[in-house]
Amino acid sequence: MKFRADSTGGKTRRSGKKWRVVWTAGFAALCGVMVSCQTTPVQTVVFRRDFKPDNIFVYPPRLALEFRRVAVLPIAAASNDGDLPAGCEALAPVLIEQLVKTKKFEAVPVDRDFLMPRTGRTAWTGRETLPPGFFDDLRREYDCDGVLFAELTTYRAYAPLAVGWRFKLVDARTRQVIWSADEVFDASQADVRQAAAKFDEKARILPFVADKDWAMLNSPRRFGRYTAAALLETLPER
Repeated sequence: MKFRADSTGGKTRRSGKKWRVVWTAGFAALCGVMVSCQTTPVQTVVFRRDFKPDNIFVYPPRLALEFRRVAVLPIAAASNDGDLPAGCEALAPVLIEQLVKTKKFEAVPVDRDFLMPRTGRTAWTGRETLPPGFFDDLRREYDCDGVLFAELTTYRAYAPLAVGWRFKLVDARTRQVIWSADEVFDASQADVRQAAAKFDEKARILPFVADKDWAMLNSPRRFGRYTAAALLETLPER
């Protein structure tokens, strides 16, 4: 019996030693984790905001009920240098497309053949001295309530893409500017790339392209679509 009692006591002592070893190892591991947490530098996550156009003028903030039809002038190039004339031609259908999508008014493109014999030019920026009867002629021909001047100020058709717009919406009756925008979108800027990618994703353009960001940032037409939409979003409310 004594032998058995001694054997039981030995087992108990050995068991106690095992638990002490386990607890010691666990405590050491916990301390190691705590030390690691204290010595490892904390990585700060930077949340970048999307690019938002801010060079905008709007007054009044809401379109009048009778403001229903807008004559959209051909896109004017800020100069004849570089790719600007080609950009005007490439982005003309894009601008009309995005204007229609706003659903704020009916957008009617003005024919260059209408402008040339009456004004001596095929495009106007709205910054020049306009010829007499300019708005009256447009109202008679297009039955419009407003006139949109569009000017392309920057157009870089190779990566990193860049598109610059200068818009001016004028009330054809009062001749007052009710909205204007002047902005350059440069894809070399991270916030512009991020906003363009989000727009492209939302529009679900070419959903099966493996690298949609690459497609957006290498297509002048698709990037131009984003830039026009971003500015037209700031039009007065309907």
